[in-house]
Amino acid sequence: MDAIIEQPIHARLVTADDEEVPVRATLRYTADDPLAVFLDFPPEATLVGEDVTWVFARALLDQGLRAPAGHGDVRIRPYGPARTLLEFHSPHGLALLTFPAAALRRFLRGTYGVVAAGAEDVGAVVERGLSALFDGV
Repeated sequence: MDAIIEQPIHARLVTADDEEVPVRATLRYTADDPLAVFLDFPPEATLVGEDVTWVFARALLDQGLRAPAGHGDVRIRPYGPARTLLEFHSPHGLALLTFPAAALRRFLRGTYGVVAAGAEDVGAVVERGLSALFDGV
């Protein structure tokens, strides 16, 4: 499968001073990796000055739009009636970004139009992962 969804999205980075700085990003989903959501940030939105992509479970996004979800590097929770907060934890620190909840929901609905919930071919995902891991061994 080669179905890909890309949706530009405007976020707001919450600073240590509780100010919000506009940030642009792109949500991406591909049928080739049906369990994952990719969130791409351009160089001007990152500390390292290079493109950065965060990858997390589509199910985590689904859960986080309704209630706090996640215990690892990515945590998602509602933030008021119209926004959703994503926390990104890395060795470099913590980034808090708010996103319009409606835009995240629209993206999520689009992903389910490509691969329905529960219809993910997990075996193929595992096979590709193992192949990449052991390629050349």
